[in-house]
Amino acid sequence: MNADPATDVFEEHRPVLTGVAYRMLGRITDAEDVVQEAWLRWSSADREEVREPRAYLVRITTRLAVDRLRHLRSRREAYVGPWLPEPLTTQEAVGSPPVPDAAERAVLADSVSFAVLVVLESLSPLERAVFVLREAFGFPYAEIAAALDRTEPAVRQLAGRARRHVGERRPRYDVDPAERRDLTERFLAAASGGSIERLMALLAPDIRLVSDAGGKAKAALRTIEPADKVGRFLAAVAQEVGPDWDMRVAEFNGGPAVACFVGGKPDTFLQLEVRDGVIQCIYIVRNPDKLSVLSALFDL
Repeated sequence: MNADPATDVFEEHRPVLTGVAYRMLGRITDAEDVVQEAWLRWSSADREEVREPRAYLVRITTRLAVDRLRHLRSRREAYVGPWLPEPLTTQEAVGSPPVPDAAERAVLADSVSFAVLVVLESLSPLERAVFVLREAFGFPYAEIAAALDRTEPAVRQLAGRARRHVGERRPRYDVDPAERRDLTERFLAAASGGSIERLMALLAPDIRLVSDAGGKAKAALRTIEPADKVGRFLAAVAQEVGPDWDMRVAEFNGGPAVACFVGGKPDTFLQLEVRDGVIQCIYIVRNPDKLSVLSALFDL
């Protein structure tokens, strides 16, 4: 039996569509819903009129993601405590086809980092769409303008505004991936071993700790800072670690992260932002609705 050409074309571009939708929405489930809706529209379209399937599919996906983001904004305003993205495993990919160029892959990985995704939450849906399409995937301005039904000059203005906003709130730091993983493993060893002195030595004086439980698990309802308060919080958490805890390091959102399981069930996701050999920010996700990817990764 011959494969359906329409399905083949869509599956060829699915990684890019999923990558765009996730960076727009910060949730794997929302991204998958958008991509599924894009498939339904693609399957019912007059494909003989489509000269560039990739551009057509990106346009559909982007518009759907913008609409969904506008709808989600009201729900996130009522969210209990800080909102963080749903972890995305990037062990083998970063939401796009294989990228042979190391520099290009680094850009794609950075665009799914928690630090960037948190900043993107403060952009308007159109600014976010332009930033994702231009900065993460390098789409031409003309193609972005067509996707958003805007003029090219308007898109360039949106791009400049979004780029400045992200740059002001998320300065770039060149961090050696090996150094970041080493610091993550040292942090894990100090925390699980109950060594507060070793733990405090890893924290920057102005460190921030942001935790997301969505009101469904125990977590701080506000950002904790600076180092002395973060240290006390981590010390209290470390006392709760028992023999049924299993903590593993794997790659999520473009960098090493700690996946914690209690009794074989995903309990906590933790990722560090590092600069100058110390931890600048700690992101913790405990909302159970955002932890299913941990089970899938470790096949639990």
